Amino acid sequence: MEIDNMLNQQGAWLRGIGKESDIVISSRIRLARNIAGFPFVNRATEKECLGIIESFENAIKRIIQPETAFYLNLQKLSTVDRYYLLERQLISQDFVESTKPRAVLIDRNEDFSIMVNEEDHLRLQAMTSGLDLEKVWACINLLDDKIANELSYAFDEKLGYLTACPTNTGTGIRVSVMLHLPGLVETREIERVFRSLQKINLAVRGTFGEGSKALGDFYQISNQITLGRSEEELIAQIAEVIPCILKYERKSRSVLMERANDSLMDRCFRAMGILQTARTISAEESMNLLSSVRLGINMGIINDISCSQANDLLLHLQPAHLQKLAKKELNKDAENHFRADYLRQKINLNVQS
Repeated sequence: MEIDNMLNQQGAWLRGIGKESDIVISSRIRLARNIAGFPFVNRATEKECLGIIESFENAIKRIIQPETAFYLNLQKLSTVDRYYLLERQLISQDFVESTKPRAVLIDRNEDFSIMVNEEDHLRLQAMTSGLDLEKVWACINLLDDKIANELSYAFDEKLGYLTACPTNTGTGIRVSVMLHLPGLVETREIERVFRSLQKINLAVRGTFGEGSKALGDFYQISNQITLGRSEEELIAQIAEVIPCILKYERKSRSVLMERANDSLMDRCFRAMGILQTARTISAEESMNLLSSVRLGINMGIINDISCSQANDLLLHLQPAHLQKLAKKELNKDAENHFRADYLRQKINLNVQS
């Protein structure tokens, strides 16, 4: 099955490469689009939802070759497989939980995905590791243009692209950058930075986007409005703000090195030690510990594993990934034991190599 092959590869957003990758985990741009002639998903009947899927399938066959991407019917996937795709940032939480007929197209390198019948008929998204909004915009804009040549989008000359949620009307674009900000959290400057972002209509979300909790000091920064501004203007706003946040984070890390060097080193080495020896561990605790390890790697404190390896562990410690690795359903206790075994073996193997 196509989905199982993904276990042995890193998603585009976790490669630990690219500009500013010590702090910037990934750059992502998402577009919301609806097909003219169909009601919005929340008003559509099952037959209409199936019609949307059929229209998209017919269009995408003329655009993308099967060897570059694969297509999945969400209703035919198990709960574990749906959450597995969520953990890889390829689909959304709402998409996982929806009961509507729905499907997803996934690039084999995980550079992009297209959700069909999420909140809108189509949700296109492109991702890459590090800070490179120009690259993801070029990817998603080209894909959007190709689809627009095959399908008629719901569009108004005055309002722009029509969407189920008014906050997406206009360009339908959501630009987001995932950041690792342990320095700002440790120096207690994080709330001040977030308040400044809110003043310029930028949103701060958790690890898995809207409504999710920030784990391991990972945050997503994105635009809140799309109406009245062009795609390029909204991308430029994020591109201008992110370097300021990076500057504050690096300054906070320097302060920690200068004023609390022993405490910082203890935090990083203690986290590494627990991960190397723990016999049972939760997803939240392991993410927090790996956050400290990742900080230690980028501060030159820990040299035993790479940032890319740490990023990979952050993905595979998630519940659905563990069940895919174990090839069986795990209750909470079994999951915590399996996670500890997996992390311990992987980290010790990397340390020895």
